Amino acid sequence: MRKRLIAGTSVAVVAAIAVAFLALRGHRGEASRGSLRGLAASAEAGEAAPRGETRAAGTGMAAIEHASKAGKYLFIFLYRDATGETGAMRKVFRAAMAKASDKAEWVEANVADPSEQPLVRKFNVSRAPMPLVLALAPNGAITGGFPAEFDEEKLLGAFVSPCMAQCLKSLQDRKLVFLCVQNQATKSNAAATAGVRDFKADSRFSQATEIVTLDPTDKAETKFLGQLQIDPKTGEAITVFLAPPGAVIAKFEGATDKNMLVATLQKAMAACGSGGCGPSGCQ
Repeated sequence: MRKRLIAGTSVAVVAAIAVAFLALRGHRGEASRGSLRGLAASAEAGEAAPRGETRAAGTGMAAIEHASKAGKYLFIFLYRDATGETGAMRKVFRAAMAKASDKAEWVEANVADPSEQPLVRKFNVSRAPMPLVLALAPNGAITGGFPAEFDEEKLLGAFVSPCMAQCLKSLQDRKLVFLCVQNQATKSNAAATAGVRDFKADSRFSQATEIVTLDPTDKAETKFLGQLQIDPKTGEAITVFLAPPGAVIAKFEGATDKNMLVATLQKAMAACGSGGCGPSGCQ
């Protein structure tokens, strides 16, 4: 059994995963602002809406449900007032939405509107810097959070692969994730999942663990595999162990063992400090 800790991988993956969490922590001040790759803004000026029926009707919560049922992404433009910055960024937001109309819907929500309070509470954005754009995958995973400033490229970069969206959703639900990279052509498939399944079967971890399977030959997952530094042509089953909010704890080639996985988690928790790197996240 071979084990490889990933040094550079976690940086790339965590940046994509943690951006949404950081965006929602505006109450922590400028630290949140500086930690994000993408900044975002929007506005309530009278800009023309993009052509096409991609704007969701009703409240933000209703828009989330509608987009999910349609199997589309939802981009939520949150704002507090109609400042010049809001108007300027709304123009950028709507231009990006026009380009993504085939795979995304969008909605604008004023966080001061009483009807939008369920949305504000859901994402904990009452004190977040505004304007703010959130991107949600069809499964509800937050794939991007952009406060203050953004451009079209950053917004359109919020689309992620299906497996990455699955991992994000589980991590945002404060669960541990085992990403099992294998297919019929890879070796040690059963041995690679044996330890993972034993880990999940343990009552200590069962409710807080998700297993996601990724076929390395799936073209849609090429970028995600690249971020994980995994060769799509791998001949051996590979298992990636992730913990909230987006830490890559380890990568394993071939067989896994429950005791080894538990030890790996315990080591990561100890290294992470008092908060640990478990289902409750790294603090």
